[in-house]
Amino acid sequence: MGIGSKGEGKIKQKIKMRRPSGGTNPWFLLPSLMGVTLFVLVPFGDVLRRSFASAMGGQAVGFANYTAVFANKAFRLAAANTGRFLGVCIPILLALSLVVALCLYALGERAALFKTSLLIPMAVPVASVVLLWQVLFDGQGLTNGWLTGAGGSAVSWMDSPMAFWVLVGSYIWKNLGYCVVLWLAGLAGISPSLYEAARVDGAGNVQMFFWITLPNLLPTLYTLLVLSLINAFKVFREAYLIGGDYPHTSIYQLQHLFNNWFRELSMDKLSAAAVVVALVILGLIMLLRRAWDKED
Repeated sequence: MGIGSKGEGKIKQKIKMRRPSGGTNPWFLLPSLMGVTLFVLVPFGDVLRRSFASAMGGQAVGFANYTAVFANKAFRLAAANTGRFLGVCIPILLALSLVVALCLYALGERAALFKTSLLIPMAVPVASVVLLWQVLFDGQGLTNGWLTGAGGSAVSWMDSPMAFWVLVGSYIWKNLGYCVVLWLAGLAGISPSLYEAARVDGAGNVQMFFWITLPNLLPTLYTLLVLSLINAFKVFREAYLIGGDYPHTSIYQLQHLFNNWFRELSMDKLSAAAVVVALVILGLIMLLRRAWDKED
């Protein structure tokens, strides 16, 4: 039996009514917005309030907590060490991971096994990393055993400025694979036709790297900079587990200071310092975003 014109009209009207609109429904954002508000914005607002109040009683004290934080020698030492750690680790990590990614990209499918092995450190628990540190860098550890066996003298790795470089090595080892994977994703997004056209014009490998590869990797570089900046603050776990509350001064970072203030219930100074660090990180990310926008 055929369908009349009236029946066809009703069916088309129903289909039209059920057709989704082209715009995005803002209600889909509500669960995420509620989670961010409950677990991020509200706690940070409370920290901001506490930074202008006394630890006991909650009386308003203005900027007295911030003045006390900047006058604190431990805070200045921890801030300097954290800045030094970021300034050393991030450039080394990005440069080394880019070199490894370029080598693996050149190998093509033959590099599948190497890509997998580079991600293994990310799956290693922090406690296992600390155990590895103790085996390698203890006073009677393997590293000193190799040094004395070769005729050298033992080194106090974790009780000397060498502790800083041990921490740097641990950070790079644990985050190298993740950065390599992101670099490889950026390299895969570059059209091979660009390289073919450059070869036709007589460009060499070095010229193609600086004029094609690097400019097309700028978005990936921005992502890696932000992620590396955030991950650098997580290295505190290793330093704390092996060095305790008061490790060697070269690896005494802001997280050590925050942990000690939390144990002392110095919530006023802790809150003020946390706000300062949050503003510094936000400022760095905004500067990076502005620099990338200019490049675009």
